[in-house]
Amino acid sequence: MRQSGVDSPSAPNGAGMREALLTNEVIQTVEAPDDLTSASQRLHELVVESELTTETMLQVFDRWANALADRELSNIPGVTFLRLWLRRGNLEPILRRELGDGSLNRQWSVGGSTGVRAFPLGVVGHWPASNVEIQPVLSLTCALLGGNCCMVRVPTRLVEITQMLMERLSIADDSGAVTERVYLASFDHSRKDLQEAMSRNVDGAMIWGGAEAVSGIRSLPFPHWARLLVLGPRVSAAVMDAGTWGNRDTRRSWCQRIARDVWQFDQQACSSPQTLFLERGEGCDAADFVEDLKHAFEEENRHHPRQAIEPGMASAICTTRALWLLADENNRASFPATPDWTLLLGSGSKMPDPTQGRTLTVLVVNDLMEAVSQFDGTLQTLGLGISDGRKEAMLAEAAARRGVDRIVKLGRMHVFSSPWDGADLIRSMTRMVRYVPSAEQAKV
Repeated sequence: MRQSGVDSPSAPNGAGMREALLTNEVIQTVEAPDDLTSASQRLHELVVESELTTETMLQVFDRWANALADRELSNIPGVTFLRLWLRRGNLEPILRRELGDGSLNRQWSVGGSTGVRAFPLGVVGHWPASNVEIQPVLSLTCALLGGNCCMVRVPTRLVEITQMLMERLSIADDSGAVTERVYLASFDHSRKDLQEAMSRNVDGAMIWGGAEAVSGIRSLPFPHWARLLVLGPRVSAAVMDAGTWGNRDTRRSWCQRIARDVWQFDQQACSSPQTLFLERGEGCDAADFVEDLKHAFEEENRHHPRQAIEPGMASAICTTRALWLLADENNRASFPATPDWTLLLGSGSKMPDPTQGRTLTVLVVNDLMEAVSQFDGTLQTLGLGISDGRKEAMLAEAAARRGVDRIVKLGRMHVFSSPWDGADLIRSMTRMVRYVPSAEQAKV
């Protein structure tokens, strides 16, 4: 799948944009700052002069979800969740909650004589991370739902995948009403001149990635009015009480949920569980539980085998296995001869540094609160498998106070919804305009 440069710095628009999608020219190879400036000017004119109705967008997104049900896309991590995210039944409640009931028909939500309505920021820039395949597309949908136009820097690693996903949008968007509001750019992250040109020409930004990347992007010369939503590096963990993991009747299904959470995104997403804490229980053998978890990992590996692995990751996995077994004679491990997956069993309440690559550390603690008490703002998602509702409520409260932003049932750690990382995804890229009529008899 080829990338194409452009003769004119302004990207295709309307029907032209759809033509570009169908001819594999949607992701523009950018060489000069003026390319980004011209594209931004076109997008700014579009967002001011034309309004894309929520109804139209929801219809297109729903058709897009259907178009993504393609065997060619089935091996792309996260496509299943992207399809669920794009569904009208998922997005309508989010829009109502974040932007008010009037958001679905672009009307003012009236309280007394005062109206409130969400308006777009303008052009939103997107800097997605390269380790989550669907992230460029996922990020831009959040800004589009707020009525914005989008300028997206697509990481080199994700150009081909993003192209494939956007081609399906062209199928769903036969009028080009949505695609004309998106400009996708490809350029090396080291091109400071292009990074700065992009930042100067946006009114908001959604920034994803590791600490170094996020810091670099935040230091760019954004306009003083630009609104930034930073979704930086986080890690995630899971907890299970003895009543759950010790129950042989239901343990198999719980292990399957854990395996699915570990496999998604090859454990590189912020929402991937790196450590599983088990509450010690009388008559419960953690080694037996890990044996069942091993079978779930083997089954998941058969269904979703690793297609490739970077040499550095393979080396890190082998090193982690060896160091774990050497660190404590009571430590145990289960893994195949290949670096496909790894289970490490031990005890303690402190999360080890994550290895990723489908490496799950299972730690036994006397009380789950011992583990939760060590959480801080670096922990994003907490997966739960708790049989005692009262205990679960206490754990959720304690985790939320210690910086955890998402607390969900195991098996749903990657289900993308809003809020995410403690922030509304759509409202963050809008302006909530307050309107008080000048005449008493006037109605909003």
